[in-house]
Amino acid sequence: MPSSEELQKRRATAVARGVTSVISSYVDTAAGAGIRDVDGNTWLDFASGIAVTSVGNAAPRVVAAVQAQAERFTHTCFMVAPYESYVAVCEQLIELTPGTFEKRAALFNSGAEAVENAVKIARHATGRPAVVVFDHAYHGRTNLTMALTAKVMPYKHRMGPFAPEVYRAPMSYPLRDGGLDGFSAAQKAIDVIEKQVGGPNVAAVLIEPIQGEGGFVEPAPGFLPALAEWARAAGAVFIADEIQTGFCRTGDWFASDHEGLEPDLVTTAKGMGGGLPIAGVVGRAELMDAVHAGGLGGTYGGNPIACAAALAAVETMRELDLPAAARHIGDVMLPRLRSLSVGDVRGRGAMVAVELVRPGGIEPDPVRAATAAKACHDAGLLVLTCGTYGNVLRFLPPLVITDDELARGLDIVERALLLP
Repeated sequence: MPSSEELQKRRATAVARGVTSVISSYVDTAAGAGIRDVDGNTWLDFASGIAVTSVGNAAPRVVAAVQAQAERFTHTCFMVAPYESYVAVCEQLIELTPGTFEKRAALFNSGAEAVENAVKIARHATGRPAVVVFDHAYHGRTNLTMALTAKVMPYKHRMGPFAPEVYRAPMSYPLRDGGLDGFSAAQKAIDVIEKQVGGPNVAAVLIEPIQGEGGFVEPAPGFLPALAEWARAAGAVFIADEIQTGFCRTGDWFASDHEGLEPDLVTTAKGMGGGLPIAGVVGRAELMDAVHAGGLGGTYGGNPIACAAALAAVETMRELDLPAAARHIGDVMLPRLRSLSVGDVRGRGAMVAVELVRPGGIEPDPVRAATAAKACHDAGLLVLTCGTYGNVLRFLPPLVITDDELARGLDIVERALLLP
């Protein structure tokens, strides 16, 4: 019996059914953009652990840094006995995130935890209750972040009641909003906010510069700057959720850089840790420092091993110029996918998607997306689906993928998308 089948049997009696996996093969080793399972099968990775292993799996600098730190000490809790690497990661966040103003940062464990803390900071600093989020948004699986997330199934179904004072505005979604320009789409959202919430009540406007789980929705140019301008005029905190888009994924260090956006707060996770769990909130010093002593923190936040990994990942990104690598990946993937004329192809850098629709319109085709994904998996390519309607095939290859690996993966995608 193949080892993966045996592990599946063990899983059925040990792991909760609510925890699912994309494929049924079990990983033995992984390096760069390649994965080998316990039965010796090999996979090309166009998922990167959902945009986490941007520097490649088992990146040499990350491995060495983790090993060295584990030999020194594994945990003290920064709130008890601090250490230099936590400070160094915060310094890197301050340097790399958009904005020339004075900043502060704090470290956490996951993207959802970073979002929760960003909301805490905004509410504390402004003294206001309301948080504005957007259609198709995804911000996490905790109680507050489920309230912030738009999609019910599978993230919110029968999980409520949810945290209050969360309000949803329309997103700029060029395929599905009639192609509104960015300014007009922003005015539509602002009109909803002003009528249903009221500017003086808004603590924060929270948005992904390019939506992730919601379908890799890239708003029309001008949408984000118009929202940020409104937020500042209203005295609200503009928060960019860069958990999936950050750390070189879109061809810039952060997706906000693309339009010169300077968010008040930025949330980070995923790619920053090179595969280890670490997250951050970074932003204007007056906002970050508004919270009283002891109001931010957590037992494992900024764990020393995760900090060592993050510093090594950033060093790798700089040394290999991974923003340029991401742009190259996009320059290869987007034209080839568009040549297939199979749906709405969109993305920036190495964050690319195909939204599959039924012929003659924009009606979602989730069955075709699932079929294409399975065909990729059967051919040894790990890909993901996403989108409010489940009809988006998304690609997040490691930024260190070789041209040959990228071409082989695209061959598989092409065959899968052209299935009858």
